[in-house]
Amino acid sequence: MHYHLIGICGTAMASLAGMLHARGHRVTGSDQNVYPPMSTMLESLGIEIKQGYDAANLEPTPDCVVIGNALSRGNPEVEETLNRKLFYRSQAETVKEEFIRGRRSLVVAGTHGKTTTTSLAAWVMECGGLAPSFLIGGIAQNFGSSFRVTDSPYFIIEGDEYDTAFFDKGPKFMHYLPELAIVGNIEYDHADIYPNLDAVKLAFRRLMNLVPGNGRLIAGWDSPHVREVVRSFGGKLFTQLETFGTSDDARWQARDIRFDGEGTIFRVFRDGREWAQFRTPLVGAFNVRNCLAVIIAADAWGIEREAIAEALATFKSVARRMQVRGTERGVTVIDDFAHHPTAVRETLAALRAKYPDRRLVAIFEPRSWSSRLAVFQHEYEEAFSAADYVIIANIFDADRVAQLGQPLDTHELARKITERGKPAFCISGVDEIIRHILPELKEGDVVAIMSNGGFGGIHDRLLKALRDHRD
Repeated sequence: MHYHLIGICGTAMASLAGMLHARGHRVTGSDQNVYPPMSTMLESLGIEIKQGYDAANLEPTPDCVVIGNALSRGNPEVEETLNRKLFYRSQAETVKEEFIRGRRSLVVAGTHGKTTTTSLAAWVMECGGLAPSFLIGGIAQNFGSSFRVTDSPYFIIEGDEYDTAFFDKGPKFMHYLPELAIVGNIEYDHADIYPNLDAVKLAFRRLMNLVPGNGRLIAGWDSPHVREVVRSFGGKLFTQLETFGTSDDARWQARDIRFDGEGTIFRVFRDGREWAQFRTPLVGAFNVRNCLAVIIAADAWGIEREAIAEALATFKSVARRMQVRGTERGVTVIDDFAHHPTAVRETLAALRAKYPDRRLVAIFEPRSWSSRLAVFQHEYEEAFSAADYVIIANIFDADRVAQLGQPLDTHELARKITERGKPAFCISGVDEIIRHILPELKEGDVVAIMSNGGFGGIHDRLLKALRDHRD
């Protein structure tokens, strides 16, 4: 078939393009902003990319047009597709029909930890001999890729709760036919599409209701909202429920968690009896919960405990999840995707555990829709408590945010953090941030840069400035 992807350079769309190409399909695409790394990956595969949107890009007529969820009415190629009544699908629906239907699917969902948990699941199943196909919203470092297509009957996918397309406003994860579904946690997020927490919980309830009788719902019992949604079924959840966490009433429990300077060691109990002990290079209680969810899924698919242990011990994490980008003049620069206040808090707490005797500098860019709005104004005040020094960048694309609602007050946030006893500054622009922080940094400092976007290339620019800096 000939697939044409509108918005091909988005992370999920580019990965889908690579998967379709691996299947032997002809793939073309277009995007307004053709840029690395996705553009270079697609070019290396020989996939033709058109710069900009034009109705002429739909000639010759493709067998299927895939419309990315960033596209809306008024786009020339969307309008041409509708006018000519061409066959079209969303990215999520294409994944379902081309790669998941007829296979055994593990869907990893939750407000936090999806990418790490999905990457870990793919690696554990690989070490267990299942050779799964997978699609992840980040680069799994054990594979060096965000996707893989195999002949295996097993498929692992990150289940995004964001909406699917302009013609399908339901969550992407509703398309993924879960045999196993991990729901690690539920919190309010995506304020641009969900009006309140109840709407988010309803979306996850619908996902849970799709898990078949011969499947398993793997539910994070440390999350009050996950418990609430599970209990809303009133005993009429027609699948096997596996609860996990550190809570005493979870069926699967992680106990005796300790960080030994190189990684985390924890013991797993099932139904009150010790099941196994594991080690992971990951740090933080939230990552122990991620590991525990994957352990349950691996056991459900018949993976031996020894293989699970080996996989957890050799997991290399995911790009942009507490990723060390470099060290210059004794200053370690870390890149992390954290943007929700809970993710910011947990990331900084984990880095504090990993670097207990070093000064922790947090640089945060409010870039996701939820982080740019005032919905988490007070939550962010506490989220930076593990840091010693904080810089808050101005919110990304502030003019658009003001059209949607009340923006986050970054100056007030910096003032409130300062009142809690640590230096905090609101600074506009990457150049200004580097000029401010460079004289302040000293050997031994750890700089955690948090954003769900590129943040103007601040990581490499700061490392270069450190190399070039002279006292």
